[in-house]
Amino acid sequence: MPRIFGTDGVRGLANGQLTAELALDLSVAAARVLASRGEFEGHRPLAVVGRDTRISGQFLEHAVVAGLASAGVDAVRLRVLPTPAVAYMTQALGADLGVVISASHNPMPDNGIKFLARGGHKLDDAVEREIEQHLDEPWERPLGGDIGRVTPYATPVEEYVEHLVSTIDKPLTGIKVVLDCAHGAAYRAGPAALLAAGAEVIAIGIEPDGLNINDGCGSTHLGPLRAAVLEHGADVGFALDGDADRCLAVDHAGNDVDGDQIMAILALGMAETGHLAKNTVVATVMSNLGFVQAMRAAGIGVRQTKVGDRYVLEAMKVSGYSLGGEQSGHVIMSEYATTGDGILTALHVLERMAATGESMASLASVMTRMPQVLVNVPGVDKARADDDAVLAAAVAEEEAALGETGRILLRPSGTEALVRVMVEAPTQDEAQSVADRLAEVVRSQLAL
Repeated sequence: MPRIFGTDGVRGLANGQLTAELALDLSVAAARVLASRGEFEGHRPLAVVGRDTRISGQFLEHAVVAGLASAGVDAVRLRVLPTPAVAYMTQALGADLGVVISASHNPMPDNGIKFLARGGHKLDDAVEREIEQHLDEPWERPLGGDIGRVTPYATPVEEYVEHLVSTIDKPLTGIKVVLDCAHGAAYRAGPAALLAAGAEVIAIGIEPDGLNINDGCGSTHLGPLRAAVLEHGADVGFALDGDADRCLAVDHAGNDVDGDQIMAILALGMAETGHLAKNTVVATVMSNLGFVQAMRAAGIGVRQTKVGDRYVLEAMKVSGYSLGGEQSGHVIMSEYATTGDGILTALHVLERMAATGESMASLASVMTRMPQVLVNVPGVDKARADDDAVLAAAVAEEEAALGETGRILLRPSGTEALVRVMVEAPTQDEAQSVADRLAEVVRSQLAL
């Protein structure tokens, strides 16, 4: 059977690849698999279901809930709620299953379904594969009182906000912050959490209409955030994506602050307070060399994984690390959350600002971003990227020339027929030249 689950659940064009029928079937299969694994033994099974603001989330939510109830699972509707909030409520309510209906930072026509295990953690690959194998097959349906009940939950936003604010110790009084909620799932929880923590908040991207999620705003489009920070004379600005599991920032002058810089700020603060487990932070191979150098200078270890927050999470879970993330703004603080949480990230960066009295620009300057160039080479045989001797020799030659002043990463795309060439070097021109030379070797050696 072809894979339906990707690295972050099932995702596709809503009502195209991702239909109501598929949503219902996935929910039934998930319930049956968990039941067969003994997850529901001795109690009535319970699931919580939340979604982002996409118009398609409405029919998909009803399909998911119908599937769960028909399989004998009680379903609690959380309605519009960020992904990390659904994970929190899964844990807080002792639910056997959490379901998030969202396509995160993708454009509005897309949507997705992601299942969370008990405790709010992502399902293992093996469980997802088993769910795929049980799709569209006959099954014995519960009857009478064994059918699941469906109920709305009254205060998920309030409870999630209370949890977020409880994770910081210092009030954010005196800090003026702009928060761009991307017209997404955090349009209520984001501003409420920052206000409750004591900050002065200018909220933008808080008028979802079902169609405007991520549309020219949020973490994928920092222009509106930058303009609002400058217009209001704010100390800092944060941008969330559609489901609020990632966060990027700009300083008071409108300069971008990426996920690597945010992780550096948090790592130093956590190391000082003894909250950085094993004095190590988890990042991916795409993290800027400047981040690794800054951590090394501070005596903090860096564990690097493949690209993708699921790999960061796996490394953190296996080794007990407390901080990890990606340059894209997925930041995971495992002491407080089981997944990336953009609002939580913003609160803890703001707490660091309040505790040190330093500006975002000053805190972010702990690392110097190395000039980084990424060239995508399409129309090549990406399967041969790791085995071609001529390409390997070209990479080795360029690496030798850069020495410790730069870095090269050449990797096949996981979803497209292309190879990505990433180069970091002391100057932008040098990085571009090296990337262009290697891209040409990729084109000639891996031509189809």
